[in-house]
Amino acid sequence: MDLPGPIRDILLVPLELGLILGGLEVVLLPNIIYSALSLGPVLVCISLLYILLNADFVAAAQILIYVGAVNVLIVFAVMLMNNQKYPNFVPLWTVGDGITLVVCTSLFCSLITIILNTSWSEISMTTKSNQILEQDLTNNVQRIGAHLSTDFFLPFELLSIILLVALVGAITIARREEIV
Repeated sequence: MDLPGPIRDILLVPLELGLILGGLEVVLLPNIIYSALSLGPVLVCISLLYILLNADFVAAAQILIYVGAVNVLIVFAVMLMNNQKYPNFVPLWTVGDGITLVVCTSLFCSLITIILNTSWSEISMTTKSNQILEQDLTNNVQRIGAHLSTDFFLPFELLSIILLVALVGAITIARREEIV
């Protein structure tokens, strides 16, 4: 959707307000269920921002993946975790904490290295003409698919493994019996 500048600016203000208010609800609501549910409108506002930026495919992916799947997963995880059957004593440091610390620290250091070594001045924004043909959209989707199956295959698979581990962990924690 290619809108004129003033109309885009008028639509941008309510979307930004929705993002800010929804983000505040996510952080400040005392009930964690309502907090998780208020994440949905925030993600919808982000997808509407993508539509204003003429990124229709990214907006559709945002709604399908984040609003449809991740938000539902978060709500179910919160509902499963909102259980008072856990013991009060929790060890301060475990082997899993050490492994998590090593993995997160290495990821953080690699991200900082990538950010510092990237020449940001060479990156330029490109704009398209007012008319986008369906063939161009199909070619863009095919290029995204080709990049996901070639250049970004490893990060894509790592992300799926991380999501699978998170799901198995949530199920394991939810099904844990009370320790006697």
